[in-house]
Order: sequence, then C-alpha cells, then structure tokens
Amino acid sequence: MKNLLIPVILLLAAGCGRGDSDADAWGTFEADEVTISSETSGRIVIMNVTEGTAVAGGAVIAVTDTTMAVLQRAELDAVTAQAQARLAGIAAQDAVIRQQMDNLNVNIDRTRRMLADGAATQKQLDDITGQMEVLRRQSDANNTQRRAVAAEMQGVEAKRALLNEQISRSTVRAPFDATVIETYASAYEVTAAGKPLARIADMKTMELKVWVSGAQLSEVKLGAECTVRIDDREKGFRDFPGTVKHISEKAEFTPKIIQTKEERVTLVYAVTIEVLNDGSIKAGMPGEAIFN
Repeated sequence: MKNLLIPVILLLAAGCGRGDSDADAWGTFEADEVTISSETSGRIVIMNVTEGTAVAGGAVIAVTDTTMAVLQRAELDAVTAQAQARLAGIAAQDAVIRQQMDNLNVNIDRTRRMLADGAATQKQLDDITGQMEVLRRQSDANNTQRRAVAAEMQGVEAKRALLNEQISRSTVRAPFDATVIETYASAYEVTAAGKPLARIADMKTMELKVWVSGAQLSEVKLGAECTVRIDDREKGFRDFPGTVKHISEKAEFTPKIIQTKEERVTLVYAVTIEVLNDGSIKAGMPGEAIFN
C-alpha cells in the first residue's frame, strides 16, 4: 500500500513560471510500504530483522512456535498407521475369502455333475451354494470396511494438509526486496494472528508526490520523462530521471501548511513521479520536479 510517511510540505511555483530554484513543483518522497503480520498465534522463536535491515524477497523475517501443530501432525501419523494396518487386515481377509470361494466353485461344479449322475442330492448342492453366498456377503462387508477406512484416511489427510499449511504460515517471509522501517515485536514474545511484526518498504523505487496548478497541468503528461532532484551540499542539487506515474483526475485545495489566504484557495492536482533510487533518496525527503 502507499503510505504517506510524513505530512507533505511543499510550495508551488505560481502559474507556469519557475521559482528561484528553477523547479516546477515540490514534494516529498514516499516508499511502497507493507506491514508484515503474523498469520498464526504463538511464541516468536526467531526474529531475524531489526530496523534498517535490508531483506531479500522470500527471506525469513520471523518464525512462531510450531510445537503444538507438529505434535498434532504426529498424532495423525499414528492414526494413519492404524488405518493402514486395518486395510492390510481387510486385504488378508479378502485373500482368504477368495481362496474359499475358489474352492467352493470347484465343489459346486463337482456336486452338480454328481447330481446329474444321481450320486449327490439337491440338499448337498444347496448347502454348498449357501456357503458361497455367505462368502459373497463377507466380501461385500470387507469392501464396506475398506471404503470406510479410506474415507477416514481422507479426513486425516485433510487435517494433515491443514497442519502443514499452519506450520508453513508460522514462517513469516518478506514479500519482496525491501528495507525494514520499523519492528513491532521481538523474539520470545507471544504474538497473535494478524498482529503486526514489522513494517518494510521497497526503497529501490521511490515516488515523489507533488502538486501542480491547473496552469501547469498542460506541461505534465502521463508516462512522460521528467527530472527529479534532491539537495546536494557539494553541487547544490543532484538530478535523477523520473517518470510521471499518476496524475490526479480531481483538483484539491492547496495543503493547509500554506497559510496565506490566496494560496489556501488555490486548486492543485496531485502528481506522482516514479524514481529509481540508488540509495541516496530516503522516505520523507523533500524533492523537486522539473517537467521537460
């Protein structure tokens, strides 16, 4: 998000003319700031950054305690092992049932031939076919148990995925290359989900926010190149190339820091200029813009 670090203090050149410093507009630099918060609750076991620390994108900022989640995951591992043992038992029962059914099929075929020759009775055939039906029902029951165990394992896997995600979110990482502006917590403190841990800013690309009058607006084009400069003790000014990133569509009154009655009623337009930073520009530093 774009956060204004300090109240903007600027003076506007009257009309199209430039002032003594030969600039068209004045303003302050802003940085793209993000507040990094904890996504989980618990004790902070690692806090890797301090104010002013430069961090790369993906670098670990903080880690919260994952002991409870790890123990719960171990419990799920035990439940999974039990379920796998039950599945192995069901598979063994199925193997026994299939073998018994194969044996009964042989006996049924033999009894039918004997019945045709008058060497066996119908009751003998009915008894054997009845045993086959019992085995089929046992096989169906095993299949039902197998589906129940499979459903149970799906639930366990869903809980494991949830715990893995919770453990992953316990590690707070920088979303991009940035500089730590401020920290709000230290190691061994207890934090909560959503509680800010640090505020970071992208200092590689800065934005100079200035205001221009309606008369100056014709000089400013979206995407146009311009010159941005800051104070330099030795040379007076130091120049940077800038690009007009945004021009406000709505006029505003001059900031209240301008106290004269004439300036208070002047309507101005906010202009944001993007500048690549070599490390010289700091957030809140005043700057000037010259539109080419």
